Amino acid sequence: MVGRHPGYIPTPGQILADLFAGAGYEVIATSSALNRYLRLTDIVQTIARHRNRIDLLVIDVFGGRSFVGEDAASWLGRLLGKRVVMNLHNGTFPKFIARFPDWSRRVLSRADALVAPSPFLPRAVAPMGLRVGIVPNVIDLSNYQYRRRDGVRPRLFWMRSFYPYYNPAMAVRVLARLRASVPDATLVMAGQDKGVKGEVERLAASMGLNGAVRFPGFLDVEAKRREASAADIFLNTNNEDNMPVSVIEAGAMGLPVVATEVGGIRDLLTHEENALLVPDNDVEAMTEAVRRLLNEPSLAGRISENGRRLAERSSWEQVLPQWESVFEKAMAGSGGHARRLN
Repeated sequence: MVGRHPGYIPTPGQILADLFAGAGYEVIATSSALNRYLRLTDIVQTIARHRNRIDLLVIDVFGGRSFVGEDAASWLGRLLGKRVVMNLHNGTFPKFIARFPDWSRRVLSRADALVAPSPFLPRAVAPMGLRVGIVPNVIDLSNYQYRRRDGVRPRLFWMRSFYPYYNPAMAVRVLARLRASVPDATLVMAGQDKGVKGEVERLAASMGLNGAVRFPGFLDVEAKRREASAADIFLNTNNEDNMPVSVIEAGAMGLPVVATEVGGIRDLLTHEENALLVPDNDVEAMTEAVRRLLNEPSLAGRISENGRRLAERSSWEQVLPQWESVFEKAMAGSGGHARRLN
């Protein structure tokens, strides 16, 4: 729940907690503590303190360092006899499972139901003998005004945290290559700094792109709408990914997406239908894909329209019934083991 703080990205759990509360569910959400140790303590204490009010424990599972908390929360929930639903995230989670197979199996097997936003993570979990249902990540479509892009301008938009495996430097290199033939091309790179923003800014300066690249920082909903309205093409440069909400948001606003074909992107996007897909870290291929959108208005328009249709599948009206089905199956489960979702 760290997204409760200004300048932090809302987590999937936070978004769902608010939407469930709005749908009439009694929701206890934890924890918004920024320090991971305080957050772990708060999670455990909250579960224990409210144990008589809790029917169902929903845990976002990311792997990595947060898996300690996910382990503790699921163990305590199972100890207290609560039904447990685990919602799997993170494009790097398969690597974590490969590194810690026994630990991963032990924790995930506590769930009465496992879900993930795309088929990518279910494939990673399948060798454990566990089945995972698919429930898409959700967005509030009312926050995203759609504009179909038929004739696009060279106004590029990148939005993600400045973290190594999101590969932000690739966007800068794409812009530099594009400006060799499209000298008025520009790029907006928005997001929270996770350690590499300074490197990206220095790269842009070294490539003579001062004035062509802008770094507005973290964007709230209003700023996101404003920046997207001024842009025409969305770049997703990740080395690893699952079902990025930023790509869904771009589609919701009608921005044609050019994305690296990694991880769950292959399950989310279809080449030349709702995006143009390129190999991982292939600057030339991404630049050429941008040129295609600039030169082929019908292609840009088709991808823009289909991107909005893709986003509509992540609307709360579409996703809530899927979650209610998961809840029903989890509450009917027994034995504390993950089971097939039909």
